[in-house]
Amino acid sequence: MKDFYKKAGFLFLLLCFGIIGFAQLASYNTLTEELQILQKQWVPDKRVAILTVELKDTLHVPIILSGETDLPEAKKQIIQFLTDKKVTFIDSLRLLPEALLGEKAWGLTTLSVSNLRTQPKDASELASQVVMGTPLKILESIDKWYRVQTPEHYIGWMDTSGLKSCTDKELNSWKKSDRYFFNGISTIAYNKPHKKGEVVTDLVLGDLFEVVSTKKRELKIKTPDGRTGYVRKRDCISFDEWTHSQPKVESILSVARQMMGSPYLWGGTSTKATDCSGFVKMVYYSQGIILARDASQQARYGEPIDFSNRTNLQPGDLLFFGSSVKRISHVGIYLGKGDFIHSSGRVHISSIDPIDPKYNAYRNHVVARRILNTLNTEGIVRVKDHPWYTVQP
Repeated sequence: MKDFYKKAGFLFLLLCFGIIGFAQLASYNTLTEELQILQKQWVPDKRVAILTVELKDTLHVPIILSGETDLPEAKKQIIQFLTDKKVTFIDSLRLLPEALLGEKAWGLTTLSVSNLRTQPKDASELASQVVMGTPLKILESIDKWYRVQTPEHYIGWMDTSGLKSCTDKELNSWKKSDRYFFNGISTIAYNKPHKKGEVVTDLVLGDLFEVVSTKKRELKIKTPDGRTGYVRKRDCISFDEWTHSQPKVESILSVARQMMGSPYLWGGTSTKATDCSGFVKMVYYSQGIILARDASQQARYGEPIDFSNRTNLQPGDLLFFGSSVKRISHVGIYLGKGDFIHSSGRVHISSIDPIDPKYNAYRNHVVARRILNTLNTEGIVRVKDHPWYTVQP
């Protein structure tokens, strides 16, 4: 009989702990669901911000709050949320940039074109590219990789060989330096004048560098990592001239046409090769305008145009294609008379006119946006007004 009571008591205790465990698990699941809602509110687009939150060790007290974010206010709200719920927890939610970076939480790209990857691996997918002299926010460092954020807030991983880390003071010094903008499609900088020396670096449209001295037909330039070389003066313009010139549709279309025939590259954003949104971004950047990175992002910004009547469209407008407004998969630049230029296989001209031989029935036109009427609005920023590029008042 004693054994019976012992077994019954043991089973009763197991049942109690089971009920408690089930209740705690249900509570944990509710908390997790509510945190997921908060994450989506703070970061509707994971390409431009970081917020991952996880609750660990659900059957013990305290719960461990883990994950990472680059949004201090988001972390603050999550901690307040758990506090209000009277949850006992350990805060292990990492805030980026990581403290180990010290004062060097900024970077300047040092190659003519530097790659951004989705993961810190050489074999991972190419997410995007940035040209020389682009200022980046460094979020963390793993082995030979930096996790960085571009001026349009796009996030990816860059090999440390393509970036020079710097402090706030060093970045401000770069902003105040005698910078020049490479205004051609591509060229080579040599270590001696008149193309007589060794190659220092190649250059592509949009590269930024300092000028050390000026000769009659050449500039002696210095890359962000200190290499010096010579380029033709006529292919470069000063940073101030580039950023303060009023963007013109004619210049936008001229640059786009100079890219005719260049190859398509998923993740490409330079004159070497581009994807569709990288092509559009690069062309507008040549006029000192920073657009969002991907087509689905670009489609959110700018003046919406009613394209049901084709006469409403103007050259320079962005045309977006996809299965629906919420499913954008392609973008091009309108040239006029139904034609648009885009990167698909190669940069070429197609048409939205169904009777034109250049028309592609598989391209479903769903959105049109005008950029030049909406400068310095969300998603469309002039370089001269971007605090990462220039010292703001």
